[in-house]
Amino acid sequence: MSGYPPSGLLDVGLILPTKGKGTGPESLDAAATVASELGWRSVWVTDHLLVPREEEEEYGSILEALTALTYVGARHERLLLGTSVVVPAMRDAPLLAKQLATMDLLSGGRLVVGVGASDRADWIEYGNLGKQDRFADRGAYLDETIVLWRHLWSGDARPFRGRFHQLEDFCFAPLPPQGAGVPILSGGRSPRALRRVAELADGYHAAQTGPSDLEEKLPLLARACEERGRGLPRVSVRSRVHFDQPPTRRYALCESDQA
Repeated sequence: MSGYPPSGLLDVGLILPTKGKGTGPESLDAAATVASELGWRSVWVTDHLLVPREEEEEYGSILEALTALTYVGARHERLLLGTSVVVPAMRDAPLLAKQLATMDLLSGGRLVVGVGASDRADWIEYGNLGKQDRFADRGAYLDETIVLWRHLWSGDARPFRGRFHQLEDFCFAPLPPQGAGVPILSGGRSPRALRRVAELADGYHAAQTGPSDLEEKLPLLARACEERGRGLPRVSVRSRVHFDQPPTRRYALCESDQA
């Protein structure tokens, strides 16, 4: 079921409860069922692997993102499956290409890949994963990852020669049903992150970004896209909703998703 971008002006998705003590199959099923019953379009997962102790309360207990998303995708066949966000520089781009292609295949083309380079505060997690040397180049690694994924997912068997990856003799199959068109949303708040969206991604995924930040960032994104001859791409906003508190301000975004 390929279906991104969604057809509506505003589509609502749900971040799955993959973190916190007690998370597991029951809570994932319950959340996905509610999303389906409400007619929401998508479900999303957060990606952390080995955070420092100071982040234990928030991310110390968390399910592996791609495994959890695959589980939900197998049990809830109408929901789009999104990552919010996966960090390629903390993992490895070729392995992720295979994992994501497999997920897209098994789900019938329902994958949406949100990617990011992570914040400066995440350098300890990079070190815990043996990727400390990659931390300083995480933005460049993400840029190359997107190009590499498009190359592999298209079925192109020509050599790939990048800064971090040199592929000469390789086979990549099966291909994802969406091919090189698997939707990639890129996050981040820096000017370089916005240029990455304009140059390489299908859309912008805004997390930890309030309405005032979006008012500042969206014109910059629009300008970067205009310089490259494209319109403002789809915008996905990840926001935390507190139902016991009155809203203080409305989001006013055209052509946007809320995840």
